[in-house]
Amino acid sequence: MSNYNGWTNYATWRVNLEIFDGYSPANICGEQPDDVWQLEQAMKEHAEYIIDNTIDGFIAAGWARAFLADVNWTEIARNKMRDYEEDAA
Repeated sequence: MSNYNGWTNYATWRVNLEIFDGYSPANICGEQPDDVWQLEQAMKEHAEYIIDNTIDGFIAAGWARAFLADVNWTEIARNKMRDYEEDAA
């Protein structure tokens, strides 16, 4: 059930929009992923990398990680894979 601009929640919508919009699965993984789970893991790692390398301060990083905990990573990964497959067809 989607309840924020067609996404599960605000966190999922915003992370998709601000971090992954315009990126293909291959851009995120460095190669075309074999499945949604592989893409999901790569997205989580990328988001953690952003936090670790751009946010100053322990408290702000903690808030960012708490926000990421609400993200429906599977939903974003499935959406990216579907878009890629439609574009490839």
